[in-house]
Amino acid sequence: MSFIIESSKLTKKFPERVAVRSLSLNVKKGELLGLLGPNGAGKTTTLRMLSGIISPTSGSAQVAGYDIENEVEDLHEVIGLLTETPGFYESLSAWENLEFFANFYADLDVDYQIEKYLKIMGLWNRRDEKVSVFSKGMKQKLALARSLIHEPEILFFDEPTAGLDPRASREIRDLLMKLKKEGRTIFLCTHNLEEAETLADRIALINTDLIALDTTSNLKSQIFKKMVIVDLESVNNHILDTVEKLKFVVNVKQKDNQLQIELIDFDQNTPDLIKALVESDGRIKGVSKAKHSMEDIYLALIKSDEGEEI
Repeated sequence: MSFIIESSKLTKKFPERVAVRSLSLNVKKGELLGLLGPNGAGKTTTLRMLSGIISPTSGSAQVAGYDIENEVEDLHEVIGLLTETPGFYESLSAWENLEFFANFYADLDVDYQIEKYLKIMGLWNRRDEKVSVFSKGMKQKLALARSLIHEPEILFFDEPTAGLDPRASREIRDLLMKLKKEGRTIFLCTHNLEEAETLADRIALINTDLIALDTTSNLKSQIFKKMVIVDLESVNNHILDTVEKLKFVVNVKQKDNQLQIELIDFDQNTPDLIKALVESDGRIKGVSKAKHSMEDIYLALIKSDEGEEI
């Protein structure tokens, strides 16, 4: 398997705290990895280390074969970076800003690349206007254009849709999907759980330490595979008591006439559960596996990491 991003025990300590501890993860070429975590979990610090902006305290990482500490100039030739708060020369036009940054790259057809990405971002007709008059959404699109202008194979994006209106957010998500289809590798930090679930091939969840790294479907299966939902015409104390006493039942939660039941083994225990309910005069309207959102996964993993019961 070809990994284009590889980190081993990557750690960053600041005087007041440890931001990232012993992070080891791999990203495949052409993969979109969504990095999730609470505020202060180390997401931005991780992105800054992997993109060569700050040095780790310990550990190592290679991006496209380049060492993130010792080959930073080479690294920056092959990556595109969108920070959470991108800065521009406000007194310069959109074209002039892109021209300034494009000239850092050798053998680049500057005019062609600027025109290409201003048109892709819908900013071509505003190319001669000063950036100071641009809205947040327009600046975000310009920042994306800047990160893509040298056609990097690896993209590091930090909260690309944060604070944008629904239309601008949709346009940027569509662009991310297009870039993914082109085979670019994308490392996406986001607080938007729906965005991560929709776009990402795999999810990495960190809270200083790495908590989980897998596909959304696998995480759902691992965390909630034992949950069954039973809808009944009514739930009385006799039915509830019967279910709670079953040896294969781990936990029971009631919401009106619905029971959410955690089993030891879903496939093996579900038939016996149904039999016990019928024998207790339970009138079953429906039985299904519990469906869970990305938010459910996120909260369950964070609670588990903090020592709470899921």
